[in-house]
Amino acid sequence: MEILNGKIVSQHIKNELKSFVDNLILNGKRSPHLAAILVGNNGASETYIASKIKNCEEIGFKSSLIRLNENIAEQELIDAIIQLNSNDLIDGILVQLPLPPHFDEEKIINLINPDKDVDGFSPVSIGKMVLGMPTFIPATPYGVMLMLEHYNIETSGKHAVIIGRSNIVGRPMSILLNQSGKNGNCTVTVCHSRTKNIKEICLTADIIVAAIGIPEFVKSDMVKDGAVVIDVGITRVKDENKKSGFSIKGDVDFDAVSPKCSFISPVPGGVGLMTIAALLKNTLNAYNQQNRA
Repeated sequence: MEILNGKIVSQHIKNELKSFVDNLILNGKRSPHLAAILVGNNGASETYIASKIKNCEEIGFKSSLIRLNENIAEQELIDAIIQLNSNDLIDGILVQLPLPPHFDEEKIINLINPDKDVDGFSPVSIGKMVLGMPTFIPATPYGVMLMLEHYNIETSGKHAVIIGRSNIVGRPMSILLNQSGKNGNCTVTVCHSRTKNIKEICLTADIIVAAIGIPEFVKSDMVKDGAVVIDVGITRVKDENKKSGFSIKGDVDFDAVSPKCSFISPVPGGVGLMTIAALLKNTLNAYNQQNRA
């Protein structure tokens, strides 16, 4: 069993990005610039945003954080996005999700200029991905694909089972693993909360991607020997033994499942770190597109 170490892979990617940025600066050019919008003060969102900004600083990217009050009118958020869309010095824009309930998330995401959609959530980005065209890939699935590439995991002809069908992870993950080309060519089955016989389906999988949002959902008796298991889940679970009062759990029962696997990603220390690395790569791609002339 080998651990799919997100810390090692993400650091490798960040080192490459930092070298690129250092070269830009040496040649008198500006560095890529990521702008993030945070509405309200959700604790998890605060943590994610802080990590993204910290990683930008580490590799020499510029970053801007626009903080908006949870009770603002939707138009104020719309105005902020329009302003960022028109700023040629901003390469990538992300709106930290989830938004407060009175916002229309789909409407807000659709307002982001597709050329700056580094989260890869816009219909334009998703449509291009489905067609196999160059585009911004949603950061978490992109991070998984980068991890598979780094560890030279064979995917062609394999049966991949995706547990979860969200637009952010499950659906794009199924498309990427199914598409032709490197790290693709899988036969893909997508399972979800209404799927019957999930256990039996998972037992046929060469690759399992767990993204259902239920802590330790994937048990040992659902995984065949030698399978590759990628855990996308991240849930805070109450834990009185922790100073913070909670533990971070993935969708896979790691201790029970890991002895059966050829490769497995841990939580934390796995896909979460890769998501940020993928976001940074998307931001660099956006910069390159804007400055290719």
